[in-house]
Amino acid sequence: MITNSTRQRDLRGHKAIRPTPRAANTVEHQAVLAWRLTPRDRWIIRMLHEHRVLTAHQITALAFPSFRSGRQRMRELYLWGVVDRFQPFISVGTAPMHYVLAPAGAAVLAAEDGLDVKDLGYRHDRAFAIAHSLRLAHTVGVNEWFTALVARARHSDPAEHAVLTAWWPEARCARHFGDLIKPDAYGRWTTQGTEIEFFLEYDFGTEILAKLAGKLAGYAALAEATGITTPVLVWLQSSRREATARRLLHRAWRELDNPRTVPVATAAADLLNPEAEHPSPADKVWLPLDNHANQPGVRRELHQLLDAWPHVLAPSSASEPGGEVTFGPDSPSLLMVPAPPPMPPAQAQATSRGPGTRQAVSRP
Repeated sequence: MITNSTRQRDLRGHKAIRPTPRAANTVEHQAVLAWRLTPRDRWIIRMLHEHRVLTAHQITALAFPSFRSGRQRMRELYLWGVVDRFQPFISVGTAPMHYVLAPAGAAVLAAEDGLDVKDLGYRHDRAFAIAHSLRLAHTVGVNEWFTALVARARHSDPAEHAVLTAWWPEARCARHFGDLIKPDAYGRWTTQGTEIEFFLEYDFGTEILAKLAGKLAGYAALAEATGITTPVLVWLQSSRREATARRLLHRAWRELDNPRTVPVATAAADLLNPEAEHPSPADKVWLPLDNHANQPGVRRELHQLLDAWPHVLAPSSASEPGGEVTFGPDSPSLLMVPAPPPMPPAQAQATSRGPGTRQAVSRP
């Protein structure tokens, strides 16, 4: 108070500080973590490093049977210094807890890969910078999109054999294709014996749609350079915005030298059934841009999009001219650290892809 100023000598007095229960990141603590961390914990560490930030609800949908069990385990990982967390401000309600990688978790990840922490490109301040980034909502939205696919696969009928076999974030895509395109993500979805790969353009309603349409030229250049036709999925927040985007996208698509090399499909978030148990982008919400005259306006499930593009080869059968397999996550000329399997360890084992294995990816 201005009428009762604090004296200087009072600032020197001892005041008890509430001790923090979090463990320090010491060599001894790293030894303790060796027997505390489960394969699922280590998978979560890799996912946080790869995708920067995941919410409590997303981590539950990805790897835990219930929100309570997920919350308890994530609290333990937080107390052990493996993960950090923050809760962004929202004007209505309460935001879920957001998790990022902490120094102890980065040390574990680096040790597993035989690297120094600095070689991972990890810095604690950069990991926490996402909390103040203007791209936070967009990053969380893209991660939510893929989380819904994983949740759909985890709770689907085993006869469908649904699995998300690849999930690359924006940063990894930029390192691979940044000279031509910078998609928001790359993924592969398999169900009912059909596998489709795609680039994702996630529109959060803030990007100028003409700029979004202008990206098709970059995808055409990539297709020409690699000889591989990869579908581009455009996800929008409303059907009204989708209608506007389709007009601009179709105009830009028609102006390409070879439009067939850039198959495009659009969908809107408000088309999902809110009463469904696990609504996801795999549902019947996709409308190809080059709509066939015999099926105008027919929405398709994600894996059914290949029926609209007979010229698009399945990812496992695609190769470069001359029969050589194209670059993928396992290519030695690319990143030292491969992308983690997008499915959690328990589910990965059920689909013959254990936590320590990686399916060979020939594209993109």
